[in-house]
Amino acid sequence: MSKFTVLGSSLAMALALVACGQEASQQQQAAPPPPLVTAITVQSAAVPNIIELPGRIEAIRTAEVRARTDGIVEARLYREGTDVAEGQPLFRIDQRDYRAQVQQAQAALARAEAARVNAASIVRRYQPLVSERAVSAQEFDAAQSTLRQADASVADARAALSRAQLQLSYTIVRAPIAGRVGRAQVTEGALVSATQATPLTQVDQLSPIYAVFTQSSAALSELIQQARSGGLALPDLSHITVRLTLEDGSEYGPTGQLDFAGQTVDPTTGSQQLRARFPNPTRALLPGQFVRAHVNAGTIRNGISVPQRAVQLSNQAASVMVVDQAGTVQSRPVTLGGQVGSNWVILSGLKPGEKVITEGWQKVQPGQKVRIGQPGQPGQPGQPGGAQAQGQAGGQPATGR
Repeated sequence: MSKFTVLGSSLAMALALVACGQEASQQQQAAPPPPLVTAITVQSAAVPNIIELPGRIEAIRTAEVRARTDGIVEARLYREGTDVAEGQPLFRIDQRDYRAQVQQAQAALARAEAARVNAASIVRRYQPLVSERAVSAQEFDAAQSTLRQADASVADARAALSRAQLQLSYTIVRAPIAGRVGRAQVTEGALVSATQATPLTQVDQLSPIYAVFTQSSAALSELIQQARSGGLALPDLSHITVRLTLEDGSEYGPTGQLDFAGQTVDPTTGSQQLRARFPNPTRALLPGQFVRAHVNAGTIRNGISVPQRAVQLSNQAASVMVVDQAGTVQSRPVTLGGQVGSNWVILSGLKPGEKVITEGWQKVQPGQKVRIGQPGQPGQPGQPGGAQAQGQAGGQPATGR
């Protein structure tokens, strides 16, 4: 091989090495930096223990209005779906027969009272004659017996009159309680019966009102164990507050108070019943309405909470993006508790000191390197012009409000 051939080969290799170095340098210059995210460092703090439960609205009092006498309905005396006062007339039943019975009872009472007056006068006349032996003792005893029978007849006639008047009063059907009256279940001309207790309508007291919901006995037992171990500060039943979310997702304004916890477990569902009492001045809550209750069951002494924007929800599963000490992203499944303001309470899955991405997790993948931005750093995600997002930078705790 000639020296020219060797020199040419060496020159070609040198040129190739230079080209590779330039290409690697260009690739390094072209590789994008790790994405910038906002993260918080979670810390333990006292957070409310919010339990979310489905429930239904129930009237605080419900009265089924039924017929208490026989007859034909003559008129409906109320407007359906309106508020009525206690004792307000609702229906009128034909009264003619019952008025006649009252008049008959009044006549019987007058007859009995007249017989009593006569018996009493005989006793008064006989009494001075007995000592003069003008009237025998047997006749005087018979007169006294007749007077006592007359007294009993008067009492019987008065009872019969009271009963007839009571039956007459039943012809005006009145509201047994104050509340919202429902639709009429009979119309004018319908025959109603006291023996069959014909239903006429229903009255529901709507203010205040109950929200009734259930919780598994196992969950309640765990709650009690946490309180006994000191991890949960659980107040008395009367101090547990409840808030409601309506079917359309809006929050019901007034706060309710838990006033009943069932002491028996439903054998079919393994759950216990809870009940809260709510003011309902505008009648926004109606019996049978579906709601979701947020029960403030005490305070978790060393709880963890993160902003809602940091939580990813998918198929009823929740997860967050965590940045480890090497700056690598990890997806972490978590168990959610209740919502406290704009934060989720985390029951399990996170430990104090871990960094959770609050802004920018949509553009990163597990295993990817990221940079955690500082307040005011240019290019900060979530703000135009590099302004700081709502999330805090690493080192700031996320606590429940």
